[in-house]
Amino acid sequence: MILDFFKTAANLKNISRQGWIDKLSLDSPESVADHSYSMAIMSMVISDLEDYNSEKILKMVLLHDLAESKIGDYTPDQISKEKKKELENKAFFEIVRNLPDRVRIQYLKIWEEYQENNSPESKIVHQIDRLEMVLQAKLYQKEGHPKEKLYSFFESAKIDIVHPKLKELFRKILEDTP
Repeated sequence: MILDFFKTAANLKNISRQGWIDKLSLDSPESVADHSYSMAIMSMVISDLEDYNSEKILKMVLLHDLAESKIGDYTPDQISKEKKKELENKAFFEIVRNLPDRVRIQYLKIWEEYQENNSPESKIVHQIDRLEMVLQAKLYQKEGHPKEKLYSFFESAKIDIVHPKLKELFRKILEDTP
């Protein structure tokens, strides 16, 4: 039961981030696991600095893309938000269904909170997700990928990031010249 969960989570190392493939034509972009790890580090620091519930936020970060281990990483250009949510919910429920009740119930609650985006923790996690994407885009820019191809990543994050500390970090990332 638990081993199946671990295997599924480990599969995130094999799932490439589709946006980088589509926009930059990368052969081997970061994996979803790479993204989740980077988000976890960012979330840990931000959560501790801003006095959020760090344990809850870290669990949310580690669970937020877990469904992609089953369905892959879809971009907004490929599938509607509603369809993606439906596929992810089905996959997530399947992934956690054999975990012990106490753990499964906790993870389902955190998952639903993230999906509903209705708590301080879920709101900050969604914004950190965008901030991590901007950081990765900037790293790809430093590797020589043209800013024009990365523009949509910067612009979408600019709209979504509203927390003052994250907005400040967003500006600093953009100011970091390649």
